[in-house]
Amino acid sequence: MTNNIKIQGDIYLGLDIGGTKCSVVVGDDSFEIKRKVAFETRTERGYMAILSEFKQHIRSLLSEFSGCNLKRIGISCGGPLDSKTGTIYSPPNLPGWDNVPITKIFSDEFGVEVAVQNDANACALAEWLMGAGKGTSNMIFLTFGTGMGSGLILNRRLYSGTNDLGGEVGHVRLAKTGPIGFGKAGSFEGYCSGGGIAQLAKSIVSARLDNNQIVDFCPSREMVSEIDTKMVALAAQDGDPVALEIIRISAEYLGRGLAILIDILNPECIVIGSIYARNEMLFKPIIDKVLQMEAIPSAIEVCQIKPAELGDAIGDYAALCVAIYEDKF
Repeated sequence: MTNNIKIQGDIYLGLDIGGTKCSVVVGDDSFEIKRKVAFETRTERGYMAILSEFKQHIRSLLSEFSGCNLKRIGISCGGPLDSKTGTIYSPPNLPGWDNVPITKIFSDEFGVEVAVQNDANACALAEWLMGAGKGTSNMIFLTFGTGMGSGLILNRRLYSGTNDLGGEVGHVRLAKTGPIGFGKAGSFEGYCSGGGIAQLAKSIVSARLDNNQIVDFCPSREMVSEIDTKMVALAAQDGDPVALEIIRISAEYLGRGLAILIDILNPECIVIGSIYARNEMLFKPIIDKVLQMEAIPSAIEVCQIKPAELGDAIGDYAALCVAIYEDKF
């Protein structure tokens, strides 16, 4: 790295902690990322070794940006965690991270305020401050990725609830039975997540094959175990009738879940990421029909359903936005 970065003023650091990879980004209050360093998490090392690698990269970056003033560090990490005490409590993707006082560790080391948010809340901040929800006062962000997480922006503030469980919409049961998500059959996450859609697809395809029906995108029983959401979405885009039926079911439950959120929270905007953002043309016509039947008409009129805008970069911006947020609002 060079030590001749011609930048002065305040900078912020964003730390994205994931089960597979981690990153540190340097940015300013205009949300411009100046530099990024990424590394493999390798969780088997234990959290102390991983945090030590974070510290090494931070020291190197601070040396590179030596003419700048570090204002705050923001951390985005999978929950459960406590944003108020700055403690991480055993996330499923970070084994051994038991009661880690993450904000104190970095605050003591670098002498600045440190904030932490679960990754769904952090992504909500990013889409609100600089993405599809920019300019709104009330916005809901839905991850719709491997799972179904949510972040709530209410009256221009992030709402995390009493103990950081605000927005856990994936746990809401939408049907008595169905794909399992969040440990609950028929849940919002069960029908509207990568893992849930794969379960639904395997069930439907298996039943079709058992009845000697043709499934073009999965012609044999041996291939059923390989079905994932990407396979279903690509087949649906090509017009495969079984794949379209799977997407229809997921989209109908997505519409029902959205109707509940719209009726309760009356948002201006619901931003949906990942699977929806990549396949909006498959989902939107169906959810629009469901919303017309299920939600309060005057609430639908003021609410836009939008695909997330930040794409694969959202993790970097999310962590940075956690650092910047308190200075903006």
